[in-house]
Amino acid sequence: MNSDRTAEAPADLGGVESNYAWARLVASLAISTTGAVGLWSVVVVLPAVQAEFAVGRGSASLPYTVTMIGMVLGGIMMGRLADRFGIVIPVVMGAVSLAVGYLAAAFSESLWQFAAVHGVFIGFFGSSAMFAPMMADISHWFLRRRGLAVAVTASGSYLAGTLWPPVVAHLVESVGWRQAHVTIAIVCLVVILPLSLVLRRRAPVLDDAAQEAAASAATNRLRGLKPASLQGVLMLAGLACCAAMAMPQVHIVAYCGDLGYGSTRGAEMLSMMLGFGIVSRLASGWVADHIGPLQTLLLGSAMQALTLFLFLPFDGLASLYVISALFGLFQGGIVPSYALVVRQYFPPAEAGIRVSLVISATIAGMALGGWMSGAIFDLTLSYQAAFLNGILWNVGHFGLAVWLLWRLQARLLAASPA
Repeated sequence: MNSDRTAEAPADLGGVESNYAWARLVASLAISTTGAVGLWSVVVVLPAVQAEFAVGRGSASLPYTVTMIGMVLGGIMMGRLADRFGIVIPVVMGAVSLAVGYLAAAFSESLWQFAAVHGVFIGFFGSSAMFAPMMADISHWFLRRRGLAVAVTASGSYLAGTLWPPVVAHLVESVGWRQAHVTIAIVCLVVILPLSLVLRRRAPVLDDAAQEAAASAATNRLRGLKPASLQGVLMLAGLACCAAMAMPQVHIVAYCGDLGYGSTRGAEMLSMMLGFGIVSRLASGWVADHIGPLQTLLLGSAMQALTLFLFLPFDGLASLYVISALFGLFQGGIVPSYALVVRQYFPPAEAGIRVSLVISATIAGMALGGWMSGAIFDLTLSYQAAFLNGILWNVGHFGLAVWLLWRLQARLLAASPA
């Protein structure tokens, strides 16, 4: 008997870690990669939109911020829908909404229209369904390799960041940013809707005895730490780490433009950053399966802080390529670690909503960090202070991760026989 799921079904019946589970993982990765375009397209078109609507850098960052806010709120709603009805309904809703949103964005006549469309259709109803709910859903289909499976699904957002920025940058240069949005709308419908059919099967269901046993085991692992307290600390940590993470990811294209290297170079750096982030996420999944998700979270936080610091003294073209690659390689495993912590310390029946809450906090951190970096640039006309701001947020995250690991480990040692 599996303490987290019922007895594993044979491979031909599509049970936990069956052949079907692996096929579902591949489909989930493809859907996440396509649907996460909402995270990255607005970053690439930021300079063009700023010039089109004649606004400052902080104002031009607003569409990204409201997209992230939409994903924060929409992710929670989509997580609840997935828990109740399965993942297919959120995915189909997301695909249609992305198509509508990108078409509407293509015909926006003001920055406020552009931002509103991104917040409602692309963020709230669109990309929100393709991230946290997908991670929670795939976690039910794996046990021994759960860390790897969740990391693969989470890699969809970074794979999107690797593939989409160069494509969008090319479209912007060749046909303009408006036609680029029309193209994205078509791709979302053509790719996501057929793949959603693979996800129609519901996850193996726990019987009442297994539900009770899993809930009891999760409570014991907390060792006296209240579930609400752990949830709150995880959400605060997610906010802090991604407020720091947002500085390079959101502004690297604009930063390269300011340094005279051009937006295309910046898009290449973003693509490299996220490409190495994929490697990091896959490796972190394997590491988490061996040393634990909290330890993996702490390691990622320390390495992210180091690479953020490197942006301060080095701004040469070659240096920025190297640092961007290192940044992706060191920080990519942080976000999926949160989902694994939730699955370790909370009952499986609560996975959808609790994973969505924590991941939504990380998205809120991206939104906050993206906006703050733009606002700080407008005040100082430099990104140096913005990088320092990111480092301070990272230090706060590291402190939270250390406290959480110490608290849970201390409880575990106190409860263990001498």
